[in-house]
Amino acid sequence: MTAPTLVIIDVQQRLVPAMAAFGPVWRNLTRLIDGWTALGLPVLLTEQYPAGLGPTIRSLAARLPGTALPKVAFSCFGCESFGAALPPHGALVLAGLEAHVCVTQTALEGLAAGHPVTVVADAVTSRQTAQRDLALARLRHAGASVAATEAVLFEQLQVAGSPAFRQISRLVR
Repeated sequence: MTAPTLVIIDVQQRLVPAMAAFGPVWRNLTRLIDGWTALGLPVLLTEQYPAGLGPTIRSLAARLPGTALPKVAFSCFGCESFGAALPPHGALVLAGLEAHVCVTQTALEGLAAGHPVTVVADAVTSRQTAQRDLALARLRHAGASVAATEAVLFEQLQVAGSPAFRQISRLVR
């Protein structure tokens, strides 16, 4: 079984100021990235129309090796290099912006292509919380798993007592 890929979607300089409750979302995004890194799991980062929306916010980009995958399609699957970076039918764990647009379209397309999809509810947001909430309900109905940051991290860890367990435990305190 292949490791799930964490996908950080479009957390960009010009989008972030318009997002509802971004502070808690930012903390959970950093926890996810740091946890995935501690566990040696794959992470992909996308940027929606970076010429217009700017790059990924520095505090997240600095945590990730490599460069963001630029896209103009709302779904990450509209970026050819995104699909090429995924194992066939590999699980996706989605977080980022905006829940009702790019996250939803990526999740729906991933499900249609046979990828198990988990959306991290406390690591996604939209300009309005109602839009985020509707997106999460829609995605649950479509077959995506919706979970919290801490649950997703411990699902990847699976057992206590390892050095990775201590790292993950510190992240979620």
